[in-house]
Amino acid sequence: MNGTNRVICAGAIVGIVFFLLVPARVFSQTRPDALQEYRNGNYASAVSICKAEIATNSHNIESHVVICWSLIRLGRYEEARTYALSGLNINQYDIRIIESLGEVYYYQGKNQESLKRFQDYINLAPEGGRIDVVYYFIGEIYIRLGRFRHADIALTTAVHYVPGNAAWWTRLAYARENAGDLTDAVQAYEQALSLDSQLSDARRGLDRARQSLGSR
Repeated sequence: MNGTNRVICAGAIVGIVFFLLVPARVFSQTRPDALQEYRNGNYASAVSICKAEIATNSHNIESHVVICWSLIRLGRYEEARTYALSGLNINQYDIRIIESLGEVYYYQGKNQESLKRFQDYINLAPEGGRIDVVYYFIGEIYIRLGRFRHADIALTTAVHYVPGNAAWWTRLAYARENAGDLTDAVQAYEQALSLDSQLSDARRGLDRARQSLGSR
């Protein structure tokens, strides 16, 4: 084999190796990633990607999960509900879908349906990654229903998981205030303000609770 042929042969081998090794990396970089779009706050883009994936494979549970998250962020709750129910038909025990459906029902004002889904989540994943949020939503639902002691229990659990959330402490204090537990309400309002001194709801609540205590 002369020198020219050897160069051509070597070039061909390099080309083949490049063709075999590079495309997988290139395609992985260029293929749309719905989850990454969601994490970047590009919710509409994530929805479009997921819809295309579901059109290709209607049983793609990951696409159902991400599209539910994205639609909730966009406030498109009825559409999110449709995909969540479809996701449950694929896997009725997927806690991500169950939690999303609980949120959808919460935002739609369907309190009992929301409570059921959140309770399902707790039963399936008592230490799940969204357990703090689940207890927060449960607390808010009980506040809506005027069941303030139940709200106290749920929100106490929520701040147990996330003790640095000033807004949640404010809602816990509000539940305690309305349940008549004024001393505990004052303590919760004070905790909220220690975390965020600019929270006007907590400041007004603290003043109310202290005034009510003083008038007893």
